[in-house]
Amino acid sequence: MRAARPPAALFGLVRASALMWIILAFVLAPLPVSAKEDAAAEAAATAILPEPADYRTEAYRAPVPASLAGGTVVDTAAAKTLHDRGAAFVDVLPRAPRPKGLPADTIWRPKPRSNIPGSIWLVDTGYGELAPAMERYLLEGLAEVTQGDKSRPIVIYCLRDCWMSYNAAKRAIRTGYTAVHWYPDGTDGWAEAGYALAPSEPEPRPDE
Repeated sequence: MRAARPPAALFGLVRASALMWIILAFVLAPLPVSAKEDAAAEAAATAILPEPADYRTEAYRAPVPASLAGGTVVDTAAAKTLHDRGAAFVDVLPRAPRPKGLPADTIWRPKPRSNIPGSIWLVDTGYGELAPAMERYLLEGLAEVTQGDKSRPIVIYCLRDCWMSYNAAKRAIRTGYTAVHWYPDGTDGWAEAGYALAPSEPEPRPDE
Protein backbone atom coordinates (compact mmCIF):
# COMPACT_ATOMS: atom_id res chain seq x y z
CA MET A 1 0.00 0.00 0.00
CA ARG A 2 1.47 3.38 -1.09
CA ALA A 3 1.75 6.22 1.42
CA ALA A 4 -0.51 9.20 0.83
CA ARG A 5 1.17 12.17 -0.89
CA PRO A 6 0.90 15.62 0.71
CA PRO A 7 -1.53 17.88 -1.10
CA ALA A 8 -0.11 20.12 -3.85
CA ALA A 9 -1.17 23.22 -1.92
CA LEU A 10 1.28 22.28 0.86
CA PHE A 11 4.16 22.21 -1.61
CA GLY A 12 3.13 25.65 -2.87
CA LEU A 13 3.10 27.02 0.67
CA VAL A 14 6.58 25.63 1.35
CA ARG A 15 7.95 27.13 -1.87
CA ALA A 16 6.40 30.54 -1.08
CA SER A 17 7.82 30.47 2.45
CA ALA A 18 11.30 29.59 1.18
CA LEU A 19 11.16 32.38 -1.40
CA MET A 20 10.16 34.87 1.29
CA TRP A 21 13.17 33.91 3.44
CA ILE A 22 15.51 34.30 0.47
CA ILE A 23 14.15 37.80 -0.24
CA LEU A 24 14.52 38.80 3.42
CA ALA A 25 18.08 37.53 3.43
CA PHE A 26 18.95 39.82 0.51
CA VAL A 27 17.15 42.81 2.01
CA LEU A 28 18.68 42.43 5.46
CA ALA A 29 22.18 41.55 4.32
CA PRO A 30 24.79 44.19 5.26
CA LEU A 31 25.83 46.55 2.48
CA PRO A 32 29.27 46.05 0.97
CA VAL A 33 31.83 48.62 2.07
CA SER A 34 31.77 50.39 -1.29
CA ALA A 35 27.98 50.66 -1.24
CA LYS A 36 28.13 52.08 2.28
CA GLU A 37 30.64 54.66 1.14
CA ASP A 38 28.49 55.58 -1.85
CA ALA A 39 25.43 56.00 0.38
CA ALA A 40 27.39 58.17 2.81
CA ALA A 41 28.71 60.33 -0.02
CA GLU A 42 25.22 60.78 -1.43
CA ALA A 43 23.86 61.77 1.98
CA ALA A 44 26.69 64.27 2.44
CA ALA A 45 26.09 65.73 -1.01
CA THR A 46 22.41 66.31 -0.31
CA ALA A 47 22.89 67.69 3.19
CA ILE A 48 21.91 71.32 3.61
CA LEU A 49 25.01 73.37 4.35
CA PRO A 50 24.28 76.39 6.54
CA GLU A 51 25.45 79.84 5.55
CA PRO A 52 28.43 81.22 7.41
CA ALA A 53 27.98 84.34 9.53
CA ASP A 54 30.50 86.16 7.39
CA TYR A 55 32.54 85.65 4.20
CA ARG A 56 34.30 82.38 3.48
CA THR A 57 38.05 82.90 3.79
CA GLU A 58 39.50 79.44 3.00
CA ALA A 59 38.88 76.25 1.01
CA TYR A 60 37.01 78.10 -1.72
CA ARG A 61 36.44 75.01 -3.90
CA ALA A 62 33.99 73.09 -1.72
CA PRO A 63 30.24 72.48 -1.44
CA VAL A 64 28.32 75.72 -0.95
CA PRO A 65 25.11 76.62 0.94
CA ALA A 66 21.70 76.37 -0.64
CA SER A 67 20.72 79.87 0.48
CA LEU A 68 21.94 83.46 0.39
CA ALA A 69 20.56 85.87 2.97
CA GLY A 70 19.23 88.97 1.25
CA GLY A 71 19.59 87.46 -2.21
CA THR A 72 18.06 84.85 -4.48
CA VAL A 73 19.67 81.52 -5.37
CA VAL A 74 18.92 80.53 -8.97
CA ASP A 75 19.32 77.34 -10.96
CA THR A 76 20.25 77.19 -14.63
CA ALA A 77 16.68 77.61 -15.91
CA ALA A 78 16.17 80.74 -13.82
CA ALA A 79 19.59 82.08 -14.79
CA LYS A 80 18.73 81.61 -18.47
CA THR A 81 15.46 83.48 -18.01
CA LEU A 82 17.28 86.36 -16.32
CA HIS A 83 19.86 86.35 -19.11
CA ASP A 84 17.15 86.54 -21.74
CA ARG A 85 15.61 89.48 -19.87
CA GLY A 86 18.86 91.43 -19.89
CA ALA A 87 20.01 91.01 -16.30
CA ALA A 88 23.62 91.95 -15.58
CA PHE A 89 25.87 88.89 -15.34
CA VAL A 90 29.08 89.06 -13.30
CA ASP A 91 31.78 86.39 -13.41
CA VAL A 92 34.16 86.44 -10.43
CA LEU A 93 36.36 83.46 -11.25
CA PRO A 94 39.92 84.18 -10.08
CA ARG A 95 42.86 84.37 -12.47
CA ALA A 96 46.43 85.01 -11.48
CA PRO A 97 47.82 88.35 -12.73
CA ARG A 98 50.99 88.64 -14.76
CA PRO A 99 53.86 87.99 -12.35
CA LYS A 100 55.54 91.17 -11.23
CA GLY A 101 59.10 91.52 -12.42
CA LEU A 102 58.50 89.40 -15.51
CA PRO A 103 60.64 90.84 -18.37
CA ALA A 104 58.56 92.89 -20.79
CA ASP A 105 59.51 90.69 -23.73
CA THR A 106 58.36 87.50 -21.97
CA ILE A 107 55.16 86.07 -23.39
CA TRP A 108 52.54 85.64 -20.64
CA ARG A 109 49.64 83.35 -21.44
CA PRO A 110 47.11 83.25 -18.60
CA LYS A 111 44.61 80.42 -18.54
CA PRO A 112 41.78 81.12 -21.04
CA ARG A 113 38.24 81.50 -19.79
CA SER A 114 34.87 81.16 -21.49
CA ASN A 115 31.93 82.54 -19.58
CA ILE A 116 28.26 83.34 -20.05
CA PRO A 117 27.87 85.72 -23.02
CA GLY A 118 27.51 89.36 -22.07
CA SER A 119 29.13 88.94 -18.66
CA ILE A 120 31.63 91.27 -17.07
CA TRP A 121 34.56 89.36 -15.60
CA LEU A 122 35.82 90.84 -12.35
CA VAL A 123 38.67 88.52 -11.43
CA ASP A 124 39.67 87.76 -7.85
CA THR A 125 36.76 89.64 -6.30
CA GLY A 126 35.29 86.63 -4.50
CA TYR A 127 37.88 86.22 -1.77
CA GLY A 128 36.71 86.60 1.80
CA GLU A 129 39.14 89.44 2.34
CA LEU A 130 39.76 92.01 -0.38
CA ALA A 131 42.41 94.69 -0.58
CA PRO A 132 40.83 98.17 -0.82
CA ALA A 133 41.86 98.45 -4.48
CA MET A 134 40.19 95.12 -5.34
CA GLU A 135 37.02 96.03 -3.46
CA ARG A 136 36.82 99.28 -5.45
CA TYR A 137 37.40 97.25 -8.62
CA LEU A 138 34.40 95.06 -7.74
CA LEU A 139 32.11 97.92 -6.78
CA GLU A 140 33.04 99.98 -9.83
CA GLY A 141 32.36 96.97 -12.05
CA LEU A 142 28.95 96.42 -10.45
CA ALA A 143 28.12 100.10 -10.87
CA GLU A 144 29.11 99.87 -14.53
CA VAL A 145 26.90 96.90 -15.42
CA THR A 146 23.92 98.23 -13.48
CA GLN A 147 24.40 101.81 -14.71
CA GLY A 148 24.37 102.90 -11.10
CA ASP A 149 20.94 101.37 -10.41
CA LYS A 150 21.27 99.17 -7.33
CA SER A 151 17.81 97.73 -7.89
CA ARG A 152 18.72 96.25 -11.27
CA PRO A 153 18.95 92.43 -11.26
CA ILE A 154 22.49 91.06 -11.06
CA VAL A 155 23.52 87.42 -11.50
CA ILE A 156 26.86 86.55 -9.88
CA TYR A 157 28.62 83.28 -10.63
CA CYS A 158 31.90 81.45 -11.25
CA LEU A 159 32.10 77.63 -11.20
CA ARG A 160 30.13 74.95 -9.36
CA ASP A 161 31.16 74.45 -5.74
CA CYS A 162 32.98 77.76 -5.67
CA TRP A 163 32.64 80.06 -2.67
CA MET A 164 34.00 82.98 -4.69
CA SER A 165 30.58 83.68 -6.20
CA TYR A 166 28.91 83.35 -2.79
CA ASN A 167 31.29 85.88 -1.24
CA ALA A 168 30.91 88.34 -4.11
CA ALA A 169 27.12 88.08 -4.03
CA LYS A 170 27.10 88.64 -0.27
CA ARG A 171 29.40 91.65 -0.66
CA ALA A 172 27.09 93.13 -3.30
CA ILE A 173 24.12 92.73 -0.95
CA ARG A 174 26.01 94.37 1.90
CA THR A 175 26.82 97.36 -0.29
CA GLY A 176 23.17 98.02 -1.08
CA TYR A 177 22.26 95.96 -4.16
CA THR A 178 18.70 94.77 -3.74
CA ALA A 179 18.24 92.30 -6.62
CA VAL A 180 21.26 90.03 -6.28
CA HIS A 181 20.90 86.57 -7.80
CA TRP A 182 23.51 83.95 -7.00
CA TYR A 183 24.02 81.21 -9.58
CA PRO A 184 26.06 78.54 -7.78
CA ASP A 185 26.29 76.13 -10.74
CA GLY A 186 27.99 78.83 -12.81
CA THR A 187 29.52 78.01 -16.17
CA ASP A 188 29.46 74.28 -15.35
CA GLY A 189 25.68 74.23 -15.10
CA TRP A 190 25.29 76.57 -18.08
CA ALA A 191 27.40 74.38 -20.37
CA GLU A 192 25.77 71.15 -19.15
CA ALA A 193 22.39 72.59 -20.16
CA GLY A 194 23.70 73.06 -23.69
CA TYR A 195 23.97 76.85 -23.61
CA ALA A 196 26.87 78.53 -25.33
CA LEU A 197 29.84 80.08 -23.56
CA ALA A 198 31.96 82.85 -25.02
CA PRO A 199 35.73 83.45 -24.78
CA SER A 200 36.28 86.22 -22.28
CA GLU A 201 38.90 88.59 -20.93
CA PRO A 202 38.63 90.20 -17.50
CA GLU A 203 38.26 93.86 -16.79
CA PRO A 204 41.77 95.27 -16.22
CA ARG A 205 42.83 94.77 -12.64
CA PRO A 206 43.96 97.79 -10.66
CA ASP A 207 47.31 96.14 -9.95
CA GLU A 208 48.17 95.44 -13.59
